[in-house]
Amino acid sequence: MLEQPIKVTNPSLEVTDLTYVIKGKRLVDHLTFQLSGPGITAIMGPNGAGKSLTLRLLHGLITPTAGSITWKNPSASHAPTHTQNKPPTQAMVFQKPVLLRRTVAENLRYTLSVQGFRDKARQRPLIARALERAGLTGLDKSPARRLSGGEQQRLAMARALMTTPDILFLDEPTSSLDPSSTYAVERLVKEANADGTKIILVSHDIGQAKRLADEIIFLNAGRLMEQGPAATVLTNPASKAARQYINGEIVTADHTL
Repeated sequence: MLEQPIKVTNPSLEVTDLTYVIKGKRLVDHLTFQLSGPGITAIMGPNGAGKSLTLRLLHGLITPTAGSITWKNPSASHAPTHTQNKPPTQAMVFQKPVLLRRTVAENLRYTLSVQGFRDKARQRPLIARALERAGLTGLDKSPARRLSGGEQQRLAMARALMTTPDILFLDEPTSSLDPSSTYAVERLVKEANADGTKIILVSHDIGQAKRLADEIIFLNAGRLMEQGPAATVLTNPASKAARQYINGEIVTADHTL
């Protein structure tokens, strides 16, 4: 939507020995995994598994105690050096929408302005399109924080997607929403992925993982228990922790598994 440099196509991620310790407690424990391809990856696991912490580490919101996070652009191997080394653009939507104390339109306009897109005449059609995609047409002058919970989350999604990010991180974006709002947010997720944005989604909802995910990373007590195609992990998990979680036998991370 914006006039940006060449988009990173199919960015790959290499995580090595990623660790996060606070007050002597190891909350993320030597995670090592790789992600590649344009699909949707769901990070799953019981409460306390380290899912949201891992997402924040990947997005750079917090600094790891140890380990490395490396993004690469494999599709640009024959492109100019500046394109090969271009880091992927990222955006994140949280479980509870983080919105400015402004109107719906001003929330979207602010994002455009931060990206250097300040011409209001050219902003207007982009804002109108974002509102249409999010099902918020006609609410442009409404205070953002007076919207319903579902409307606020759709606004947060629309704002994140206005920059057409290479990577979109989602931290349980539908956990407190009704079925209709969940459907609307999931539709935006699918559309963004179809447009070429890699999605990394934290979810505790097995049904949602079945609907959205191509791949699942399963964590327990900050450790990687397994990674694989969503259909395989959800129907025939290899790890004891994943089997128990999918069967509804555990809801809290078990440090003994």
